[in-house]
Amino acid sequence: MQRLSFRYQFFLLFISIFIIEVLIAKYLHDPFIRPFVGDVLVVILIYSFFSIFLNCSTSKLAFAVLIFACSIEILQWFHLVKLLHLENNKIMKIALGSVFDIKDILAYFAGYLICLRIK
Repeated sequence: MQRLSFRYQFFLLFISIFIIEVLIAKYLHDPFIRPFVGDVLVVILIYSFFSIFLNCSTSKLAFAVLIFACSIEILQWFHLVKLLHLENNKIMKIALGSVFDIKDILAYFAGYLICLRIK
């Protein structure tokens, strides 16, 4: 059983990356930073969020986040948002995504590798 704790360094990392992600989404509309760097950062964002509360193996948590991110991406291949009739829900469309791209999976893997370096 994992011990719950509050780890401030991951809280600060989470808040910092969240702010960066919001700024990227709001102000950048380029072909590289928004899609690639944003996807790398989202993996680190999710990893840092869970690391705030869970004191577990870096490799296990990073791998779980990678699997989660790739699963969401694969569900985009099957048009999950459309299947759930959420195409008019902007928040769910952003959260679940709507377009499959293999480059996103590569970005998630890059984020995973960075997470492995975070202690």
